[in-house]
Amino acid sequence: MFSIFPTARLRPSPFYQAALDEGLKTAMVYNRMILPASYGNPEEEYWRLINGVSMWDVGVERQIQLTGPDASKLAQILAPRDLSKCKVGQGKYVPLCNHKGILINDPILLKLADDKFWFSIADSDVLTWAQALAGERGLNVDIIEPDVSPLAVQGPLAEEVVAKLFGDWIRDIKYFWFKETELEGIPVAVQRSGWSKQGGFEIYLMDGTMGTKLWNIVREAGRPFGIGPGSPGTPERTESGLLSVGGDSDHTTNPFEVRLGKYLDLQVPDDVIGIYELRRIAKEGPKRHQLGLILDGKSPAPLKFSWEDIYFKGKKVGDMTNCVWSYKLDANIGYALISVDLKSGDEVDIRSRERSVKAKLVDLPFL
Repeated sequence: MFSIFPTARLRPSPFYQAALDEGLKTAMVYNRMILPASYGNPEEEYWRLINGVSMWDVGVERQIQLTGPDASKLAQILAPRDLSKCKVGQGKYVPLCNHKGILINDPILLKLADDKFWFSIADSDVLTWAQALAGERGLNVDIIEPDVSPLAVQGPLAEEVVAKLFGDWIRDIKYFWFKETELEGIPVAVQRSGWSKQGGFEIYLMDGTMGTKLWNIVREAGRPFGIGPGSPGTPERTESGLLSVGGDSDHTTNPFEVRLGKYLDLQVPDDVIGIYELRRIAKEGPKRHQLGLILDGKSPAPLKFSWEDIYFKGKKVGDMTNCVWSYKLDANIGYALISVDLKSGDEVDIRSRERSVKAKLVDLPFL
């Protein structure tokens, strides 16, 4: 039986023991941490998210904290999105790029004060990137990874659970906005957000010693609503058209190719990282775009460890970047990062060492 070898190189989240107690069966590595993937019944966990309420250990979503006189300046240098009107208590989705306009992360930025920001990051090392840029530019800013770990509550009944925990004021929180508060003496920030399209919140724990306590409090509050453990669901996020940076993108992918152009502000200052290249790409147009795939066949055939080639009329035209079984569509579905010459409705061939299967290109999202 496969097991994880404990090492200081691989960190558990503050909710790890609670996840084990819930019967965690499979996990993956994300930001050098353990991300729960399933508790033994993926289909049951899927329908719980779709129809009820699910709670996730997403402590792997690390925060990069900027504080000090130049915190606001560095936040804007990192993000090709206009932050000049961002208010305290507001969050923004901010694709981060390197100097060539290549997508390297897609965090949520949270503004806690005029001189304090968090970047709630996806899977890549933004900490050393931000520290290097600040040092290179001589900025007066402290950059650390604080003791902050999110616990997600997702699904159509999530708001009922979170309102029971904190009060009806949470119903008025706008998407990506947040508020710092306490829950039974536990310091947290509550944000309307999460990696699903089913609605929900992320509770940012600000004391890592309180992980199991917070988990149990949320579990108990959600009991009347049928809450149970789950994880950022690959079938649901794929059906909903959500991007996984590092999964659906690589070291050559720019934001325009993966439907993130609407989150870019090309009029930001010239010192923003990657802005010259992003302006050029916007003017010339991307060479690839992202579409959905519906594969032939009626048995689950998920993507394994690498992308699969997409062929059209005998020529490679792109890659399939993920593939999962959709319980709603009763089919294998996935994403194509493919030449802009290909359009929705075209039929293509998916090829790998393991298979060759026909598929149809469709617009995203699926649902």
